[in-house]
Amino acid sequence: MTWRCTGIRWAAGRPAIGWTGRADRDSPLALGQRLAFTTLGERRCLGVRRAGRRTPCPTGQAVPGRIGNAQCPECARLDRSFSVAADTNVADPRPYRVYLAWFGPDTVKVGITAEERGPARLLEQGAVTWTWLGRGPLMAARRTEELLRAALGVPDRIAYARKRVLRGMLPPEPERAREVAELHARSAALPGWPESLERLPCEVTDHAGPFGLAGLPVPVRVVTELVPGGTVAGVPVGAAGPDLHFADGLVLDGRLLAGWELVAVPAEVEVVTDVPLAEIAPPAPETAQDGLF
Repeated sequence: MTWRCTGIRWAAGRPAIGWTGRADRDSPLALGQRLAFTTLGERRCLGVRRAGRRTPCPTGQAVPGRIGNAQCPECARLDRSFSVAADTNVADPRPYRVYLAWFGPDTVKVGITAEERGPARLLEQGAVTWTWLGRGPLMAARRTEELLRAALGVPDRIAYARKRVLRGMLPPEPERAREVAELHARSAALPGWPESLERLPCEVTDHAGPFGLAGLPVPVRVVTELVPGGTVAGVPVGAAGPDLHFADGLVLDGRLLAGWELVAVPAEVEVVTDVPLAEIAPPAPETAQDGLF
């Protein structure tokens, strides 16, 4: 039975490596311990996962090693055909929550997540500090998201490349919490919130602990692609969202792992990372969100 990786997952507030085969399962990721693996064969489409169940790709189509989504075009289209994120499932009856997520200086977003998922979405996105803003029906949550995004001048998406470089220049936790609390107050004072959305008090949560941000080395290189027979080796010391940070400053975007069959390299075998890498450039000043500060 072939087990293919599904990427870095967050289970019970801790990072794990996901797998799919006869079913989906997770392997806890131990930070501070050597991790070395080699890819086998080709990267294959993982199909569609919906309502906790995965439907395999009918053709097992190969997908490029550089893209973050391990799906062929047809499975990606099917996935988005019934998706809250793509606004193709607007009748979802579950309650939703609106959140404010802070990723670094001048980098904030407003989003929504199903209430039953709790803070999992914030861990998956790599939010360093965050708070809830409100809860209610899907469409009320979506309208509130759009209202706050326009009023605060924040984007709906923040590139992972920017998130990872900002982790090397974070202000102290009290300063992060103060900034989030101030934005929560500004958001709460805005007119036009839907009546069906319950406003929630500011309760700031910081992910420095789960992410292992204390003493995290400044990111200097990032894996740009996994290739057949390529090896990644090092000591992971932090994990934020899908990103795995190694002690030598290397960052592996866990989305690139999805779709590969991986084999562990024995501890007694000396190997080095030999997949394509790129230097991480410092953030450009012009990418700051002018609407916030």
